Amino acid sequence: MGETIKDFKRTHLCGEISKKNESQEIIIMGWVQKRRDHGGVIFADIRDRSGIIQVVFNPDIGEESFSKADQLRSEYVVAVKGEVELRPEGNINPDIYTGEIEIKCQELRILDKAKTPPIQVEDDIDAGEDIRLKYRYLDLRRPKMTQIVGLRHKITKATRDYLDQNGFWEIETPILTKSTPEGARDYLVPSRVNPGQFFALPQSPQIFKQLLMVSGMERYFQIARCFRDEDLRANRQPEFTQIDMEMSFVNREDVFEITNGLMKKIFAEVDIDVPDKIKKMSYQEAMERFGTDKPDLRFGMELKDLSPIVENSNFNIFSGTVKSGGQVKGINYKGGADSSRSIIDNFEEHVKLFKAKGLAWIALRDGELKSPIAKFLSKEELDNILTKMNAEEGDLLLIVADKASIVANALSNLRLKIAKDFDLIPSEVYKFVWIIDFPLFEYDEEEDCFQSKHHPFAAPVDEDIDKLEKDPASVRADAYDLVLNGEELGGGSIRINNRPLQQKVFSVLSMSEKEQQEKFGFLLEAFDYGTPPHGGIAFGMDRLMMITARTDSIRDVIAFPKTQRATSLLTNAPSKVSKKQLKELGLSLRS
Repeated sequence: MGETIKDFKRTHLCGEISKKNESQEIIIMGWVQKRRDHGGVIFADIRDRSGIIQVVFNPDIGEESFSKADQLRSEYVVAVKGEVELRPEGNINPDIYTGEIEIKCQELRILDKAKTPPIQVEDDIDAGEDIRLKYRYLDLRRPKMTQIVGLRHKITKATRDYLDQNGFWEIETPILTKSTPEGARDYLVPSRVNPGQFFALPQSPQIFKQLLMVSGMERYFQIARCFRDEDLRANRQPEFTQIDMEMSFVNREDVFEITNGLMKKIFAEVDIDVPDKIKKMSYQEAMERFGTDKPDLRFGMELKDLSPIVENSNFNIFSGTVKSGGQVKGINYKGGADSSRSIIDNFEEHVKLFKAKGLAWIALRDGELKSPIAKFLSKEELDNILTKMNAEEGDLLLIVADKASIVANALSNLRLKIAKDFDLIPSEVYKFVWIIDFPLFEYDEEEDCFQSKHHPFAAPVDEDIDKLEKDPASVRADAYDLVLNGEELGGGSIRINNRPLQQKVFSVLSMSEKEQQEKFGFLLEAFDYGTPPHGGIAFGMDRLMMITARTDSIRDVIAFPKTQRATSLLTNAPSKVSKKQLKELGLSLRS
């Protein structure tokens, strides 16, 4: 049993004590980071979430406390009463805030003992992620992780303060809702009191926030928990958090203005400047120049379209691709001409991961043009390629010929690989851009039908509404994504706010009137009662945190994350349930 603190009142946090507290008697509480015995004097570093401070135990001051200090081990929980004094010359630690002072202990209480922890509670540890997640409560004690949790609190508070100041109301929307799968799979929850029926956990609050606009709430926000039962990637989680917003009587520029102010508020917490006006780029331009709708603008290496140059070439791989409706594009790896053949082969293997059939290359080295494809191209074609790609001595040109979608995907990913592998991305540079005018629909060849590019509630731009029935592929959405350094921070759109247009969009998506009624009848009916023009946006809080905390893993910025297999190593969830529970729900499991 540990000692009590009934008559002890904590007066200070460890990391907030400084020279101004000299000679004060204080009480701190926390965990033992480290204990050192220096021949008759014991030193212990005591840590709480605010930081760390050194405590000195001297038998001349307190024999009982000195005896207890000899028992201390890492992660013991203690309370210390003592006097703040300046450290002797030569013992100052400039690396920590409390490095000029220490506490001369008068009384020590051991509140709880601890076993030797399976991971070290310090930042520079050599522990695999699995064991860190299994013992997450220990991992979170590490100063770096504690700081990230604190930063998340500050950013959440800054968000709430800013939106409150701009007339938004925080309104909660249901967690148990209706299954209307349009993208990822829903997490389903069986209803005990309605046998055979299911709730779904929300993939987003989209429909409810639109209904709040119908309700006259005008400006809504929520720090919303969302759930998607999808195949996970490195930086995705089955449950995640959104900063969710919706506004009535606004156009796209109004949304941009509010968002710009919010980004300034959030990034000010980590001393990152956000421009007063974030530049805009159309989806088409982003795809043409970078091959992706999430372009990283911190470096060049833009895609160049060589199709007009080679469409009549004798090199059939190029000309045949263009004539069959494909593209020939390339990127210029400046200074890459000295790349070994093994490096170039590695580039080729990388583009094949994205379904490209191969990779052509041209190196300008020692005043010569070296390339296995040069003999198949005329001098005029080669000269035009070099001009188009701004090629100079020392450059390596990398070219893909294939369907437009494959070319874009392959080269955009090769561009990023080269930039990362060869340190071409400047550090501490932050390039924001709005991507606008997305296609409203994309054609799914496997399903032989149109799908929503974002979701079916985004409004088409006014001038494209007449194309919905005759040429849906050309219709642009009044939608927008905010991208930073190649990461999508969030996306949104101006919404459809009337029944006829919403039903027309549903029809393009091959949704029958019966299906429309079953899935969205309540929304369509709401539109019959006077719906204001409205729009909004949602930001991935976890992705925002990754950037502001300057970490590469989304699991570092979530207190209790799941693994890539959507499991919790801490609680062993998901887990089996009893036969009694299944029976109550009217469920049985297949063997």
